[in-house]
Amino acid sequence: MTDRVALVTGGNRGIGAACARALAEAGNTVVVASRGGQSLGEIPGVALDVSDAASVEAAFASVEADFGPVEVLVSNAGITHDTLLLTMSEDAFSDVVDTNLVGAYRVAKRAAKGMLRMRRGRLIFIGSVSGLSGSPGQVNYAASKGGVVSLTRTLALELAKFGITVNCVAPALVDTPLFQALGEETKERLANTVPMGRVGTPADIAEAVSFFASDEASYITGQLIYVCGGRSIGAS
Repeated sequence: MTDRVALVTGGNRGIGAACARALAEAGNTVVVASRGGQSLGEIPGVALDVSDAASVEAAFASVEADFGPVEVLVSNAGITHDTLLLTMSEDAFSDVVDTNLVGAYRVAKRAAKGMLRMRRGRLIFIGSVSGLSGSPGQVNYAASKGGVVSLTRTLALELAKFGITVNCVAPALVDTPLFQALGEETKERLANTVPMGRVGTPADIAEAVSFFASDEASYITGQLIYVCGGRSIGAS
């Protein structure tokens, strides 16, 4: 499946950028969405704030006008505000849930409108191991990513008859700029919590996303795949 229009939210850096490049290399027309609307080299960008319904609508309308309906959506945009429960503000909880979970709902709903008319499409969500196993200090983030898993499975049931697949990729530790900002001792300690002895790369995640977008995954929907070096072992 090539020459499709693919939109990657949070696509200007990290995991999103790796997914955008992988989909472009496979022959798709890719647009990266971010709050600033930056392009990614030769891959065009569009301004999109997943926490703002009007921004979502405007971004999709712009992409459709310039390139055509979105056939592959990678819902990757997300934030963290980590702290323990008793010190977490309501804003810190609601902001993370609104961006990570409600934002995923917003872009999926808008993308599905065009996919329903085409009677085909791919919705791919970026989840997290912590969405099923939990993570101390991340009650907001874990709750939002657990919701993304349930969103994936429910949308898969609703949209399967229209030829639309819905799947989720769940990373754990990934070597992004956020991880690199940690001290060397902290990075080594965290890497040692992964059975394979290293953190993942954005390209590791992009490979799984590319698979879900491919012809080979045309009969796979409602599934969660962990890309985490074994860190999910024991998770529900």
